Amino acid sequence: MHLFPTRQIFIELGPFAIHWYGVMYLLAFLLAWYLIPVLARKKNINLTKEDVSNLLFAGILGVIIGGRLGYVIFYAPEYFGRNPLEIFAVWKGGMSSHGGFIGVAVAVILSARKMRSRVSAWQICDLLAVPIALGLALGRFGNFINLELYGPTSSLPWAIAIEGVEGLRHPTMLYAMGKNLAIAIICFTFLMKSRRAGITTGVFFVLYGVFRFLVEFVRIETDSGLDVFGAHLTRGQILTIPIVLVGVYVLFLHRKRSEKIYNFQ
Repeated sequence: MHLFPTRQIFIELGPFAIHWYGVMYLLAFLLAWYLIPVLARKKNINLTKEDVSNLLFAGILGVIIGGRLGYVIFYAPEYFGRNPLEIFAVWKGGMSSHGGFIGVAVAVILSARKMRSRVSAWQICDLLAVPIALGLALGRFGNFINLELYGPTSSLPWAIAIEGVEGLRHPTMLYAMGKNLAIAIICFTFLMKSRRAGITTGVFFVLYGVFRFLVEFVRIETDSGLDVFGAHLTRGQILTIPIVLVGVYVLFLHRKRSEKIYNFQ
């Protein structure tokens, strides 16, 4: 057994290696396991232990399958078209947060259908907003440990050195971690104060999309982007625009509702 054999690997057990990014995923799901029942009680939502277990299991599948397929489709379709078996090699890295959102959305819809008489899909989405934002923050901390997804050169006092890379760099992964923590705090506030299901979900999508769009300006572009009306947008920025639009639509949809979904004690 070797603990911290490389910067990317947390522990080696013989031929098996557990990467830091995998550890962050595990912490994120454990945090969600704890937080979802707590938040449900605060909103007077009746979720059983079986509901939470089914929801988390579906969410794990949604994140892994959606995140991987999102990376394959959005970022490297040509490569995986030539090497289809590599799609299953998730241990080599390559996940997309945009694809993960789609995967989790499908998982929530399927889970809500089993709980239709007691809780709506929007209520579940609201409950998930905070743990998802915290999970994304943990993922970006994993990027920081691996010293990946960094930014351009910088002379700022907090710029960091990357082994094998020239100059000091923006710690973009820490910026992303900070914006996800901010999203978690704001979504928690909306979740506690809002009486309409879906509002917190809309806020989450809008904040994530806007903040991710801004952070992309200080992140090294690893995939080709697109020039739109004379402005260059990265692949991440392009994929983020639909997330903002979905969030705006969800907010518009639920602000028009007059009924109060949540019942407080």
